[in-house]
Amino acid sequence: MLWKVPLMVELILLGTHIYSCEFVDIDKNTQGFAISVEFVVHKFNEDQDDEFAYKFLRVRRSQYKILSSVYLIDVEMGRTICKKHDEDIDNCPLQQGPGEKKVRCTYIVETEEWFTQFTVLNSTCQHT
Repeated sequence: MLWKVPLMVELILLGTHIYSCEFVDIDKNTQGFAISVEFVVHKFNEDQDDEFAYKFLRVRRSQYKILSSVYLIDVEMGRTICKKHDEDIDNCPLQQGPGEKKVRCTYIVETEEWFTQFTVLNSTCQHT
């Protein structure tokens, strides 16, 4: 009977490790996810050479890793007529015509929402 205890502990630890490595869908309005979206949009704008700001348009995928605070954020953003350091980018109109651009980005972000700390673990963006 005692030999079963170590085996059971190993199975629990292995199962937790495997299960925690997978991303699962979550509600895009979950607090940690929502503040992580704000962060990645801000980071995207800061990292761009473009003088115009991009604003959040929609979440295409919202996921997280079980037993962690790592989020997979798949968002679509559009180029606005506002400069990236303007105040209210969320209410800024999108550019039309030759200046119109949209981008889809996927970020994997570790979030410590209690400390307002974010770490981008991976990111990819492509213009659509």
